[in-house]
Amino acid sequence: MVRFFFVFLGLQLSLFGLNMLSWVQKHLVEPWTAMLAQICAFLVTWFDKSAVAEGKVLWNHATNFGVSIEAGCNGIEACIVLFAAIMAFPSSWRHKLIGLVLGFIAVQAVNIVRVISLFYLGQWNMSAFNFAHEYLWQALIMLDVLVVWLVWVRAGQRAKRAEDGSDAPPPSGSGAGPALAAA
Repeated sequence: MVRFFFVFLGLQLSLFGLNMLSWVQKHLVEPWTAMLAQICAFLVTWFDKSAVAEGKVLWNHATNFGVSIEAGCNGIEACIVLFAAIMAFPSSWRHKLIGLVLGFIAVQAVNIVRVISLFYLGQWNMSAFNFAHEYLWQALIMLDVLVVWLVWVRAGQRAKRAEDGSDAPPPSGSGAGPALAAA
């Protein structure tokens, strides 16, 4: 447990530091954030043709309201926490890779819902938008990270038990059942 904590902490510090580098921001974070805005605009236009993405902004040209997807809102920081937790936990490399890919997808899917919900909340009520943005969605995104990690850990434990054969019930007649006394 101590090893997990220090590896988890070290990975987070390293990855958050790497995330702050201007080269990483310019070549990875900003393009990802713009693509996230494009994905959100694509999904919103299924129901509302007045939505467009301009850079990192999801904009409604009919209401002149937009949400700018800033650092902390693009899901990268949540993915860093998940990545560090997965990499710090003892597991096979195959299982870690599966967790990283599916975890990234899960976190980003929830983040897309987050951005779109904030886009509509802001057009409806700024007080609701501010509460959801500052409190509700911050907690829900981190809860998503925790749930994804716990599901991943559980799946790894199940897979390991299946490999070891410990998921199978004991063979009958092995004496593993309760002992019955003969009268």
